[in-house]
Amino acid sequence: MIICKSPAEIEKLRRSGRMARAILEEVRGRARPGVATLDLERYVEKRLAQLGARPAFKGYRGYPCCLCTSVNDEIIHGIPSGRRLREGDVLSLDMGVILDGYYGDSALTAPVGEISEPLRKLLRVTEESLALAIERVKLKHHLGDVSATVQQYVEKNGFNVVREFVGHGIGRELHEEPQVPNYGRAGHGPVLKEGMVLAIEPMVTSGSNELRVLGDNWTAVTLDGGYSAHFEHMVAVTRNGPDVLTRLDA
Repeated sequence: MIICKSPAEIEKLRRSGRMARAILEEVRGRARPGVATLDLERYVEKRLAQLGARPAFKGYRGYPCCLCTSVNDEIIHGIPSGRRLREGDVLSLDMGVILDGYYGDSALTAPVGEISEPLRKLLRVTEESLALAIERVKLKHHLGDVSATVQQYVEKNGFNVVREFVGHGIGRELHEEPQVPNYGRAGHGPVLKEGMVLAIEPMVTSGSNELRVLGDNWTAVTLDGGYSAHFEHMVAVTRNGPDVLTRLDA
């Protein structure tokens, strides 16, 4: 069942969403060569405590950390560790918070130092595909309009979308209906209604979109070793168009 939120609930989701995004932006600034991903995890844990929020990921289905840190060919769910970032890496950061009973969830991919032009294009196209998908979040559009927009833009630029992992609804639970794939057919799927809140999160690979999960049972990596990028925003469906709840400059 797809749960439509009231205006009051959307404001609570905005508070949690903005908090998640603000912390991610702080972490982006700390993602420098020589920094261990576990150092970033400890920073997030400290900031959540300071802000009076709980981590959404830690303990969820046994996940051990507050933050996901996926480096280079790691697509999603990378576990923070003693691994130190190197110049030229790309680091996908994903985290969620629980504030006053409502979830916030956001993701971004950050360059570590100077990265190559092909990698800059990968990050740019992934983020642009998210922006284009957000524009499709309008009353009476179909969910497939959102999904197809991501797929078409990504593939037009020579990249591939990951199919095994998708976006989702969000509210009092981290993952609610509907699922939000990054591929699909325009004009298909549920009709978007006022009060729906979607976590849209393109995951894009530079090569094949085939993947495997490592022995930690969490970290998903590309099968061919190609690099990956991941961006995510929470978006509410309103009569005035898309309302990005994780946007800090709104």
